Amino acid sequence: MAELNVINNEMMTSTKSPRSIVSRIWHTAFQSTEFKVGFIVFVVLVLAAIFYPMLSGIDPIKMSIREKMLPPLFMGEGWSWAHPLGTDQLGRDMLSRSLVGLRYSLFIGVLTTVLMLAVGAMIGLVAGYYSKRIDTVLMRITDAQLALPMIILAITILGVSRPTIPSIILVLGLAGWPIYARVMRSTIMSERKKEYVRGAMVMGATDFRIMFMLLLPIVLPPMAFVAVLDIARMMIFESVLGFIGLGVQPPTPTFGNIIADGRKYLLNAWWIATMPGVFLFVTLTSINLMGAALERARNSVYGGA
Repeated sequence: MAELNVINNEMMTSTKSPRSIVSRIWHTAFQSTEFKVGFIVFVVLVLAAIFYPMLSGIDPIKMSIREKMLPPLFMGEGWSWAHPLGTDQLGRDMLSRSLVGLRYSLFIGVLTTVLMLAVGAMIGLVAGYYSKRIDTVLMRITDAQLALPMIILAITILGVSRPTIPSIILVLGLAGWPIYARVMRSTIMSERKKEYVRGAMVMGATDFRIMFMLLLPIVLPPMAFVAVLDIARMMIFESVLGFIGLGVQPPTPTFGNIIADGRKYLLNAWWIATMPGVFLFVTLTSINLMGAALERARNSVYGGA
């Protein structure tokens, strides 16, 4: 379709093309102090989670009864340079365990958000482009899914099966797509009425080409920026599942199961439960700072577009 390629080329070179809008959103967001702070903190945490356990040579699941419940170095008594954030009830290093927990939490949070966005975007794209029966059926399925709280659905499914990383990602991802489907549907219904879509239809472009070559590149990037905030939400859900024993199973350290083990020792070894909680708090704060800045930049760019 040469004509459709012409339309695509004109859109990509215009000031309102998907590429230019994405770059403007990034540029606008990066001007804010909160985005810079959140980005720097997030990058430092990710690099530490990736490299510290490997470079330090400390095995996060290796037990040493002689070194159990060592306090953090800032406690001033009984601490060890080898374990700056102390050890748990089995002598395992808390810094290494917290960073490995951060690694798993981020991995699950990012992939779950990607899955939610992909499933919701596809369903919303089809529902918004086609009307009447297809839209009605897909939206009634979406409404039924929305009626089930995500965490309750996840607990129900994971409670009758053995929780693994793929199953946690799949359950959370398939439980959280309806919001994206709703947003995508409303956006596509608005875009479908515009002249460039009508022009493509008149030129004989197929529905598949219009949906996936013309509409999807325009509406997906703004949704992806908003999805950054959902990474933090999915990390919280993963931690909740781990805390109640339905997350990644021990001996693999995650925020949830570390905090669950440490709650028994809050009086005499408070750092066991507190340290992973601090890492989770700082990570979520950095993601929320970036997500909020991106959302404001998106609203600013589209408001002035």
